[in-house]
Amino acid sequence: MEDNMAEDKDGVLFAQLVMTFQAAAWQQMGKIKNPLTDKIERNLDQARYSIDILEMLRNKTKGNLSEEETRFLNHVISELQLNFVDEVTKEQKAKQAQEKNSEKENAPQAHST
Repeated sequence: MEDNMAEDKDGVLFAQLVMTFQAAAWQQMGKIKNPLTDKIERNLDQARYSIDILEMLRNKTKGNLSEEETRFLNHVISELQLNFVDEVTKEQKAKQAQEKNSEKENAPQAHST
């Protein structure tokens, strides 16, 4: 019985750890507000780092997790990776649009006489 309680506690702690990095990644991707500043803040480098930590956790715990824990961790990582790619793509498109606008503004103007 004590072993079951310890396993349950470890399972809950594991899920909380995963959710901590999941929430951090969502926040860093600008998907949810930072609760301290109440603002949307984006830092894709930090988001990548949070996702990398979860991937490392998956690699280091391989074979030591229950099926449910493995499914949960895989789902969280996949969901974050898909959203990360989406955010990187948005950022790249925004930069390209900004560069095009900048080129138009800096292009020599034809003067009519």
